[in-house]
Amino acid sequence: MSGLIAPHGGALINRVVADADRASVVRSAESLPKLTLNTREASDLEMIGIGGFSPLTGFLGKADYASVVDRMHLDGGVPWTIPVTLSVDKGEADAVEKAGGAALYSEAGALLGVLSDPEAYSYDKKHEAEKVFLTTEDAHPGVKSLYGQKDLLIGGSVQVVDTAEREVFEKEELPPAKSRAAFEAAGWKTAVAFQTRNPIHRAHEYIIKTALEIVDGLFLHPLVGWTQPGDIPADVRMRCYHILMEHYFPQDRVILGTLPAAMRYAGPREAVFHAIMRQNYGCTHFIVGRDHAGVGSYYGTYDAQLIFDEFADDAFEITPLRFEHSFYCLRTNGMATAKTSPSTGPEERVFLSGTKVRDMLQAGEMLPPEFTRKEVAEELIKWAQSTK
Repeated sequence: MSGLIAPHGGALINRVVADADRASVVRSAESLPKLTLNTREASDLEMIGIGGFSPLTGFLGKADYASVVDRMHLDGGVPWTIPVTLSVDKGEADAVEKAGGAALYSEAGALLGVLSDPEAYSYDKKHEAEKVFLTTEDAHPGVKSLYGQKDLLIGGSVQVVDTAEREVFEKEELPPAKSRAAFEAAGWKTAVAFQTRNPIHRAHEYIIKTALEIVDGLFLHPLVGWTQPGDIPADVRMRCYHILMEHYFPQDRVILGTLPAAMRYAGPREAVFHAIMRQNYGCTHFIVGRDHAGVGSYYGTYDAQLIFDEFADDAFEITPLRFEHSFYCLRTNGMATAKTSPSTGPEERVFLSGTKVRDMLQAGEMLPPEFTRKEVAEELIKWAQSTK
């Protein structure tokens, strides 16, 4: 893999237990106190295991947690913007520290892994909300999730034996080691990642293809972990991605893979987090559009781009590609942004709000071709009608 970009921190972490060691790790878990992970924590465990969160080898301990929250770096100086934590109550913390480890289970009761070298510590939820989400309002889904955590955090290294139950897309399951191998097999030295939790419309397609002009390939990398209620389901989105790849992209320059991470809706900090992950997957460039990973009106339109300027020039090997809001320009009859369009107002620009799109889909109305491809619109209408 010498021709590819190095993972964040220099080495690709693998904490997934080898088949030969699985039985012994499972046996060791039987004598340990149990901790049940919620959906986000289970997703984080998987991401640690497969190396998506390299250089992390486990849930954050006290020093790393404080440094990430306050300085956006791990305690050793590596840039890191989102706390990856496991919450426990006092009884659980005491039992785990006494035993020297814990067996980690899913909410469905499946053994996911083992935690070693535990370190329990207290934390200030409001302070974390202010620093990470830039708001303390529990109307924000990330803050609401944070406030629902238990009163202590526990760090420690992990070994992963299984992943929590989630929707699996077998052909598109490409953990970092496999995505890197796929890039090498395709002869790519440079690749741009596109993060999405929505179907791809014409505006997305435009910025993706613009980015594709300067690299060897595109890694279309939809998030399939936890998202808030109301977001379009992963299976529907995956069908839309396949439609676009089949009809509107060069087959030999696009690879589709899934990202099992959970959304935090942390806006600017999560944009950096998403870029770090894509470097681990082997990408050299990452598209950062308007209001990346945002929700509601908590963040400015381009705050997720500006946050990269708060780091040293050599903080990241991956290059963020900053794109303005794109739209269909009626004056030029093509996709454009404010940088390239001569149009002067909304009457010459086709853009639909999320609310308008949802209303049209629920009514069975075809979305305009200037906004989305016909085949994608048909798939979304089919889904919307089935949810009535």
